[in-house]
Amino acid sequence: MRPVPLTPAELDANLASLPGWSLVNGKLHREYRFADFPHAFGFMATAAPVIERRNHHPEWLNVYNCVTVDLTTHDAGGVTSLDVDLARLLDSIAQKLA
Repeated sequence: MRPVPLTPAELDANLASLPGWSLVNGKLHREYRFADFPHAFGFMATAAPVIERRNHHPEWLNVYNCVTVDLTTHDAGGVTSLDVDLARLLDSIAQKLA
């Protein structure tokens, strides 16, 4: 079954349960800040194998201690439950590395 974009109400409900996340340009968006570059890179390295197994990849950028993440399901043309699940996973990983 192909993922479908969340309705505006579903998106609002999910955003309410995702502290730090917002909707920017039609994508779930968050900036993580870590103590330094090794911690930021460690976050990405820890998340990468799990992301690869899910075959649902973020748009992310690392500059020194900051990792900026944008999530959308390109095939569905918007934010889906896959993105919400990945946001929760990334939050869990980031919390362990903080």
